[in-house]
Amino acid sequence: MEAILRLFAQSQRIIPTNLISRVWGRFARTSASRHLIRPFARAFDIAVSEAEMNLEDYPTLNAFFTRRLKPGARPVDDQQTAVISPVDGRVSAAGICEQDRLLQVKGSYYDLFGLLREGSRARQFENGTYVTLYLSPQDYHRIHAPMDLSIKGLSYMPGTLLPVNPPSVRWNPGLYTQNERVTIYADSPAGDIAMVLVGANCVGSISLTFREFRTNRFGRGPMRLNFDQPVNVSKAEELGAFEMGSTVILLFVQDKVQLKFAQKGMPVRLGQRIATISDTV
Repeated sequence: MEAILRLFAQSQRIIPTNLISRVWGRFARTSASRHLIRPFARAFDIAVSEAEMNLEDYPTLNAFFTRRLKPGARPVDDQQTAVISPVDGRVSAAGICEQDRLLQVKGSYYDLFGLLREGSRARQFENGTYVTLYLSPQDYHRIHAPMDLSIKGLSYMPGTLLPVNPPSVRWNPGLYTQNERVTIYADSPAGDIAMVLVGANCVGSISLTFREFRTNRFGRGPMRLNFDQPVNVSKAEELGAFEMGSTVILLFVQDKVQLKFAQKGMPVRLGQRIATISDTV
């Protein structure tokens, strides 16, 4: 079975995943796709009772996939020292960067420069804390602020759209440095942080709410934006959405936060404390 999973994961490299994702994304925004909503929800055992609207009220599959939740569905830890999970998902990896290396999966690492593609930014997070959160198709797919943020800029790096499920992460070294991604840079009560939003197979796009932007567009190249005026958002305020399952990587500078969850693989929910701001900040 392991050999089959490895072969399947690595075979994704020869499949035109970007084109497939783009086509799927367009279809998922059509009214014809609404007939897949109920089978999709059943197949992935989605908690439809938490959704803001009834299933029949969503006009497209994409509208359902990027659904908002009912008010109060995700209690938020409002303590000033709490860093909350920005998404529903599972802890894929977490810890301290070994200088500039982050764990992808046991025995496999990737580097900060490969992830961010900016030397000064990469050096800023060396020896810092990181958390990798994987979102499955079952999860709520909007992304929120883990703390009060003053967003200074963002970058976009085009790339492949390989799956980011556990077998693919295991058998495709450096996956997060190859896939399409958007990085949000911000000041916070824990100092500078970066949120890396990693695209994946069948992610029609990553969209942002604080700025007009959407990924997976044909011909779009790398981009970096520094904001003249920072965009201020409050803890738990919405930042954007994945239009299929994917991954968020949080980067913190050295000695600014202490992780507060039990182990790799544990589920987390939006609003749940995943770290505490250190007293030294």
